[in-house]
Amino acid sequence: MKPTHIAECVRADLEEYLRDLGGSEPDRMYAMLLGAVEKPLLEVVMQHTDHNQSKAAQWLGLNRNTLRKKLLEHKLID
Repeated sequence: MKPTHIAECVRADLEEYLRDLGGSEPDRMYAMLLGAVEKPLLEVVMQHTDHNQSKAAQWLGLNRNTLRKKLLEHKLID
């Protein structure tokens, strides 16, 4: 899957979200989108790295402590 394909999917879903609001104004879209994308990203990367946080952090381009914080926020680890 090309990065442009992911961007097209996100764009289409955002357009649908705004249409579904039926003229109501959205609230906190940035946080909503990050939350919707971040958790599945972390889940997939952790699965593909056999839950190796150091390797996952490297794949994501994050500091290991930052990754751990995000995993805790999304309740993906205890």
